Amino acid sequence: MSKKIRVYGTVQGVGFRPFVYNLAIKYNLFGYVNNDNIGVNIEVSGKTNDISSFLEELKNNPPPLAVIEDIKVEDSNKQFFEFKIENSSSFDNKTTTIPSDIAICKDCIDEIFDKNNFRYNYPLTNCTNCGPRYSIIKTVPYDRKNTSLKDFTLCKKCQNEFENPTNRRYHAQAISCEECGPTTFLYDSKQTLIASKIDAINLASKYINDGKILAIKSMGGFHIVCDASNDETIFRLRELKKRATKPFAVMFKDIDSLRNFAIYSSLEQDILTSQQRPIVLLEKKENQNLSNLVAPNIKKIGCFLPNSALHYLLFENLSNPIIATSANLKGEPIITTKENIFLKLDNLVDFVLDYNREILNSCDDSILQVVNEKIIKLRNSRGYAPSSLKVDGKFSKKILSLGANQKSTFSIAFDNKIITSPYLGDLDSIASIENYKKTVENFLNFYDFVPEIIVCDKHPNYETTKIALEFVKENKNLNLIQVQHHYAHILAVLAEKSLKKDVLAFCFDGTGYGDDGNIWGGEVFIANQKEYKRAYHLKYFKLLGGELAIKEPKRVALSLLFDNFCLEEIYSLPLEFLKIFEKNEIKNLHTIWQKSLNSPLSSSFGRVFDAVCSLANTLHIQEYEGQTGLYLENLYDENIKDAFSFDLIDNIIDISPMIKELVFEKDKKIIASKFINTLANIIFDISNLYKDLAIVLSGGVFQNRTLLKIIFEKLKDKEIYIGENYSVNDENISLGQAFFTLENI
Repeated sequence: MSKKIRVYGTVQGVGFRPFVYNLAIKYNLFGYVNNDNIGVNIEVSGKTNDISSFLEELKNNPPPLAVIEDIKVEDSNKQFFEFKIENSSSFDNKTTTIPSDIAICKDCIDEIFDKNNFRYNYPLTNCTNCGPRYSIIKTVPYDRKNTSLKDFTLCKKCQNEFENPTNRRYHAQAISCEECGPTTFLYDSKQTLIASKIDAINLASKYINDGKILAIKSMGGFHIVCDASNDETIFRLRELKKRATKPFAVMFKDIDSLRNFAIYSSLEQDILTSQQRPIVLLEKKENQNLSNLVAPNIKKIGCFLPNSALHYLLFENLSNPIIATSANLKGEPIITTKENIFLKLDNLVDFVLDYNREILNSCDDSILQVVNEKIIKLRNSRGYAPSSLKVDGKFSKKILSLGANQKSTFSIAFDNKIITSPYLGDLDSIASIENYKKTVENFLNFYDFVPEIIVCDKHPNYETTKIALEFVKENKNLNLIQVQHHYAHILAVLAEKSLKKDVLAFCFDGTGYGDDGNIWGGEVFIANQKEYKRAYHLKYFKLLGGELAIKEPKRVALSLLFDNFCLEEIYSLPLEFLKIFEKNEIKNLHTIWQKSLNSPLSSSFGRVFDAVCSLANTLHIQEYEGQTGLYLENLYDENIKDAFSFDLIDNIIDISPMIKELVFEKDKKIIASKFINTLANIIFDISNLYKDLAIVLSGGVFQNRTLLKIIFEKLKDKEIYIGENYSVNDENISLGQAFFTLENI
């Protein structure tokens, strides 16, 4: 009996061919396995029962890093007399999924601490089961010649491993050692080389212990690193980075040391120690020695564990956990070269720990949290992305969808899959826009992909919209489709969860261009894959000063007061919040409100979070997006069950009753608690008006852990869906845009 087998998915760079080889030997099968631009090809001959067992294990027990999307089996009449691994072949149509960067495995960790192993103290060790993938690849198939290791010729020891199908480094394309591969170098602030190899790492550890600030190259880009317990150093870091309060992520030596600093569940521990090694938001423990400057004014802390050999070797001589935050200027992408560190951050870092393996594709750390045993992603990147989603159906044309302006991603869609890029940040600077364009170009080159349809947002001022129009201008054969922002949010969840029915969809976020030209963000849709209807929305209010209102919550707070009180009533309200304004300033802003000068209408619940935080006299000028949500969550008291009033009139969510009650409440905790409870009640009450519809949640507001916990509890008897493999924020927009075209072209 003979069978020809085609395996699709993330099946290159993950040890799939040696796995198949050893599986074939186990079941006494003959034939071959190879890679091509589509996936993995296998042809086997042998006894019927042995082939059946082979296929069963192939499907159900693949290598740990493999993600099988589909397996196709057909009869063959060929007979073979040995089993061999063949070189990669090439096809015109490239469809195999590029694997993500994966944290170092236990076997490699053991080797770098084994004095008898030739990779002892080697900081860039990896194998088929771990290490860089996406960050070092130029194109598929994933072969060494197509990576940034192409110029490093293997030594005899590495070559022997590379050619041995029973070795876990068989065809591990990033394989290297100190003799034949890249290594580490330490530079001072004058760009003078002062140490290399393990000496560079040991000296870097000493400088961190001494209170210095270092730039250290990780898999997808540089981190800014310093001692997380040193107030003086962190204060200097905040001053130089112009980052007054935004939390820093902290890297811990291991899970045992983390136990002293944060509270985590068994699921959170599994995620922290997983092959992805993301940053996980955890509750801080009291009486620990982390500096209060790490995450001021909030009870959570972003925690993660080492993900490379370099990190493990660094921690051998560190006294404390370290801050490890992305190295970049505000609004710019993560830096990937030491030259740009010295060019852009020379006043910030004392030393630079570099290695001479080029990062071809930058990739930030992933961030997630666990809510009621659900994994909610806040940033989908290293370890998880690029992400591939198999859909029911087949795209009739090649699709490039460009996402949103904030938390940007893009997706390409072809055949029956959508591949989504890692998080690429906000497109607020020339550097970030250029990085976005470069990454799009890289993906098109990966797959020799020529889009036939471009999909983008309806916002005319989004950079992604402008890029879409550039594509169409340069290629008249390209068709342009624009999808409403919040509908794309919902479509992303429909795609991920394979939902083909009408749903009641709540999309609450900060900003999105509405069909009526206003700024939406408090939307309730009845939606499916083909269409949507706006069932409810938050009553419009004015954003005083336009985009300035996003940065200054006090402006939104005043606008909501103007909607509900006359000027004289406002002057007499018992609000500490009002003391931040001069009396004349309030009057001037009231005039702007009356005349609607640079005051677009908004239905955004994200902006209501801002307003409530300001009315509670907690934060009036926002340093980073989502800050007000974190602060209100920090104030939340689960013992407070009351909520403010609101009205549902026609298709309007009217929070005027809430504002009129809130202004007479003096306790910040009560304000924050009742407000979050009110949002949950709004969702619950509207859900009860559509009892037959499943519920979908999407948009940045649903990153609020406290709000989600309450919603899940109140709606525990409902069929409820939220994105888990993709972020609920604007990262999922490009996925939703691409999915729209499956049934609408």
